[in-house]
This record gives sequence, structure tokens and C-alpha cells, in this order.
Amino acid sequence: MTILYWALGLFVAGALGGLVMATHIFRGEKPPVLLAVGHGVLGAAGLVLLLVASLSGGTPGVVKIVLGILVLAALGGFFLASFHVRDKQHPRAVVLVHALVAASGVCVLLWTIIQQQGLA
Repeated sequence: MTILYWALGLFVAGALGGLVMATHIFRGEKPPVLLAVGHGVLGAAGLVLLLVASLSGGTPGVVKIVLGILVLAALGGFFLASFHVRDKQHPRAVVLVHALVAASGVCVLLWTIIQQQGLA
């Protein structure tokens, strides 16, 4: 269960960077490269931890659903990174969808952790 806490922490830290990047994008500015890289690395690390947790057993089946949701968000993130690399304006609608999909996955992960602890 501890691995899920670490994954959640990585996703939340990455989300904070994502919020800063989104504010840059919605202002018409290019986000800083280090921020974009950090956002991606935190998300990827969280995905790896979720994968390990889902393969090791002892975690609820919903963790695999969360993993799938967040892989979809990561694919959107790769698409957005391509705009960064090409020095083009990020499509705002894709930024919004990426954020909503990722936030949905993280919320389901949080809910799963809360339920596992018997707090809900």
C-alpha cells in the first residue's frame, strides 16, 4: 500500500508543475523546459510505481484502471511535448483534456487509498 502513497505523491507534485505550465500556456507563453521535463519525469515515475503495484498483487483491481487512465493522460502529455519541441503554441483544448484525464485518474487513486484505509 505504501507504494500507492508514493505514486500519489509523485502525481500531485507533477500536477503542481502542470498547473504552472498551464498558466503559461493560457497566457500564450511557452512553459520553461525544465518545468516540462520535471512534470514528465514525475508523471512517468508515478506510472512506474503504479505498474509495480498492480503487478505485485495485493492491490485492488481498480489500480489497473487508474493505470490505464493515467497512461492515456501520458499519451496526451507526449503529444503536448511535441509542440514544446517544435516551438509551437500548445493547443489549449488538449491541455485541458490532458489535465482533466490526469486529475480524474489521480482522484480515483486517492479514493482507492482512502477506501483501503477504511476512511470512507
